Amino acid sequence: SETAADTIYAVDRIADDALLGWFEEHWTGVEVVSEGLEEPVVVGADPVWTVIVDPIDGTRGLMYDKRPAWCLAAAAPHGGSLDDVVAAAMTELPTAKQGAADQLSAHAGGGLVAERVDLRAGDRGALTVRPSSATDLEHGFSGLAKFFVPGKVALAELETELFRRLGVRDVFDDEYICSGGQLHELMAGHDRFVADLRPLIEPAAFACHPYDVCTAMLLTEAGGVVTDPWGGPLDAPLDTTSPVAWVGYANRALADWIAPVLAEVLSEAMARAAQEREA
Repeated sequence: SETAADTIYAVDRIADDALLGWFEEHWTGVEVVSEGLEEPVVVGADPVWTVIVDPIDGTRGLMYDKRPAWCLAAAAPHGGSLDDVVAAAMTELPTAKQGAADQLSAHAGGGLVAERVDLRAGDRGALTVRPSSATDLEHGFSGLAKFFVPGKVALAELETELFRRLGVRDVFDDEYICSGGQLHELMAGHDRFVADLRPLIEPAAFACHPYDVCTAMLLTEAGGVVTDPWGGPLDAPLDTTSPVAWVGYANRALADWIAPVLAEVLSEAMARAAQEREA
């Protein structure tokens, strides 16, 4: 089905039913916001917390058994926004051939906790997760999200111009088609820089939403940097419809280097896109 949030598949429906059942049994006094729910659901009365969830981030990749999806969840005081999130967790939803899955979690200021779960035995073990310490982009993975046809050309041109002005050439592109996966790649040291600017370049196209980036604080707790496209704090309402543009960096040195150039190139690209829409 189609909702105001996204395209919803059968596997998403199953996950949402299980989600609400879990809250009813284990945690009341909470407002649940989820991609598959038409409206937030208050479990119990007088909610103290808002918990925003994407039960399956990366549904398409998982459906085709191409790449793991992620279950994302974050909690903020009731009525808060993305910047108010105080705890978050993301759990890998593995492909059929995987024998292990990762789980990452944190509370604000507590540092990242990472574990790997043996899917056969059920055992858990500590996992070392560390963003890249590289201070350049050469021979590493970085790039802009450009998953769909609308906006793809403009985003590719923006990416090319950004890298040109940064003076980099040999940068590898590997688009993980879900925000949770992108955050994980940054935390795990696989990617150095990721930006999803789709709402700014092609407002009518599919966009990232708050539930897609509700676990962004985990990258910060791991030592990385998350910002809005202009280098400021990332914030958004805890809803299922607001478009979100965000940028993730593996470390502060990369953020300080790239952010000013990205803001400049983005401003120019947005001006061109606005002129094209008017024409």
